[in-house]
Amino acid sequence: MLERFHACYPDLRVELVTSDRYLDLLKGEADVALRSGDTDDDLVGRRIADSIWAVYASSTYVDRHGKPERIEDLGQHRLVGLDDAMRQHRVGVWLSKVAPASAVVARSNSILGLVQSVRSGLGIGPLPTAIANEQADLVQVLAPIPELSRSWRILTPSDLRNTHRISAFFDFVGDEREALKTILAG
Repeated sequence: MLERFHACYPDLRVELVTSDRYLDLLKGEADVALRSGDTDDDLVGRRIADSIWAVYASSTYVDRHGKPERIEDLGQHRLVGLDDAMRQHRVGVWLSKVAPASAVVARSNSILGLVQSVRSGLGIGPLPTAIANEQADLVQVLAPIPELSRSWRILTPSDLRNTHRISAFFDFVGDEREALKTILAG
């Protein structure tokens, strides 16, 4: 997709940075962000797709320990969660609310680390369906959790929105919205 952007706008450069940490757009750490979740009121943008999360386990875990039938059953299972660096992420907040006494057997500071921990069979945990559904060894054990769903948005500071480079990128992303939905929402 970025190659297509560069073909359309050869005078503009895009540097892709991936991180589970939000870069501070208002401090100039990046000009544009593609984010799922809460956003700063000082940023402007547009909705691209939905970020849906459900609870998954590896098929090995399910064979050994069974699967929860409802959210209330999570307390009887080993859970995989996020570490203290991401304690305010909606996944951590939700898990501590629905299964406060559960054994968290692995913690990660990234969503991909969370996926790998669940795939390894250590425990079960909430994962984005766009990633988890692509993993042949994962089983969705609970349906999508509305409290974990957010929208993917392309965002920028309001003072940059109408600059040529940002407008060009926003227009391009708008034109590629269906392709992005497939990637981001599954």
